Amino acid sequence: MKKFEFVSEAAKRAYLGLPKEIQKQFGVDLNAVQQDKAPFSAHKTLTETVGPGAIELIENGSPAYRAIYCCKYLDTVFVLHAFDKMTNGVDRKELATAKARYKEMKQKVDAERKRVTASTAKKGK
Repeated sequence: MKKFEFVSEAAKRAYLGLPKEIQKQFGVDLNAVQQDKAPFSAHKTLTETVGPGAIELIENGSPAYRAIYCCKYLDTVFVLHAFDKMTNGVDRKELATAKARYKEMKQKVDAERKRVTASTAKKGK
């Protein structure tokens, strides 16, 4: 089973700011992803706008809700952002936030990979 992590405290606060029923629904989706299954909610890839492997969970309505995660690295589901969507078009501010957090996640991933490589090299000596 994949690990689960909020990429930052800000990402955690954003997710916990969603209504409880939406948190629960997206939580079930993220748990499915942890088990290498597809999420139950509608979803789409955000490779071009956020980064490779970024996925947006979609709950339409008034208001609509979104959660963006990535499970491409370190066998971990990273939650990048969550928000309520008030516009019909693309919410560029929210996607910019998700993209910035994606970069933050990649820095963590790269640092962890370097740490593991260095640790493995020391053991090989």
